[in-house]
Amino acid sequence: MTERPRPHLAVVGAGPAGLAATLAAARHGVRVTLIDAAPEAGGQFYRQPAAGLKALRPQAPHHHRPGWLRLRDGLDRELEAGHVVHLRDRHVWFVERRPEGFTVHALLGPEQERPQEVRADAVLLATGGYEKVLPFPGWTLPGVVTAGGAQAMLKGGLVLPGRTAVVAGTGPLLLPVATGLAAAGARVAALVESAGPRAFVRRSPALATRPAKLAEGARYAGQLLRHRVRTLVHHTVVEAHGDRRLEAVTVAALDAEGRVRPGTRRRLDCDTLAVGHGMLPHTDLAQGLGCRVDGVAVHVDDEQRTDVPGVWAAGEATGVGGADLALAEGHIAGRSAAARLSGSQPDPRDWARAAGTRAGLRRFFAAVDEACAPPAHWAEQVTDDTVVCRCEEVPAGAVRRAVTELGAGDVRTVKLLTRAGMGWCQGRMCGPAVAGLTGCPETAGSRPFARPVPLGVLARAGGDDESRSERRSGQQSEHQ
Repeated sequence: MTERPRPHLAVVGAGPAGLAATLAAARHGVRVTLIDAAPEAGGQFYRQPAAGLKALRPQAPHHHRPGWLRLRDGLDRELEAGHVVHLRDRHVWFVERRPEGFTVHALLGPEQERPQEVRADAVLLATGGYEKVLPFPGWTLPGVVTAGGAQAMLKGGLVLPGRTAVVAGTGPLLLPVATGLAAAGARVAALVESAGPRAFVRRSPALATRPAKLAEGARYAGQLLRHRVRTLVHHTVVEAHGDRRLEAVTVAALDAEGRVRPGTRRRLDCDTLAVGHGMLPHTDLAQGLGCRVDGVAVHVDDEQRTDVPGVWAAGEATGVGGADLALAEGHIAGRSAAARLSGSQPDPRDWARAAGTRAGLRRFFAAVDEACAPPAHWAEQVTDDTVVCRCEEVPAGAVRRAVTELGAGDVRTVKLLTRAGMGWCQGRMCGPAVAGLTGCPETAGSRPFARPVPLGVLARAGGDDESRSERRSGQQSEHQ
């Protein structure tokens, strides 16, 4: 009697959510292909130094290392058992839904020109998020980096972005970035947080439900004091200064309405500004599959299923909430996928603990997001000559004129009139800024592909099933 083959799940993304989902599914009878753009698993949160650096203390710039070791060891066991295949350096640009299942289209290698296909019975999207950065005069100077970018340099490259840094913006990410840079030897001139204490006090009932998270924040605060990092709350960066690179920033206090208070500007000398205003979910692949998106996040049910049959989503793609929430969602998604692919009805009791963690963390981070919203009047500090769309070099004045003089009433019309959002990043960097400058609601941008694709790859990917079959003999493919 021929044994029934194990169902096959493709997991896109090897961060906390993707790893948790992979282990949960593999341990419950599913073959998993884990596909990720990085050379090693872990995502941004568990990013490890490159092996070639031969770090003596690779754990130094990291936190939650015990959790990472458990995930890493679990993945190694499933790889050795043959239940999981880990495809590294694969940049997924599209997921195709076909009658017989799904085809994940990826580009392999540093030049991203070698196509590869992975066919699976179902897909789990753990695509993570990306940073939101709002413009201000001087933000394009060399030396101005995103907060996550500074952290990636430290974690992955063991290098500092500069000697003297200012960490600014809003959101929980600023704390580990500032403490990490200080612990690594940089002088952190200031941590500039636009949220004020009252915003957190008003939401104290929701925040108090997760004492472990509050304790984590207190530990970061203690490290800032130990490294003598000045913290400026309810302040914002007004301008970055420099000739050929960053030399200083001007910061100012905010009033109760989120406007710069007159007479409070001060100049801080620095050669690095690590700035961020929160995170946004990666939804490109989900939208390409036709999944419902609510606002900026992928919509999922209690099992982390999207509204497209055979597609699950977990982690930052469904709403930004940190690694612990991503782990809980990934575990639920993996268990649900394993049960449904095996033809059985999932029992929510199997993931009751993870569901409780998910519910609590979602409430907690909803309160954090409200407290750490960017200043309401940030756009008033953006001068007309400030570049908003860096790819197409579109200044703020052109965006404003598209509304006031040309009658644009939505972001898409502004894009057509100014080219803001038509460049390499397809609006990922400038989308929130354009929305804020025009007064339009911030929504997830709809793109046909998740990343730029060479025309030759697109040409080879088209055609009928017979020509596809012929081409596959010359392509590198994975059929688990």
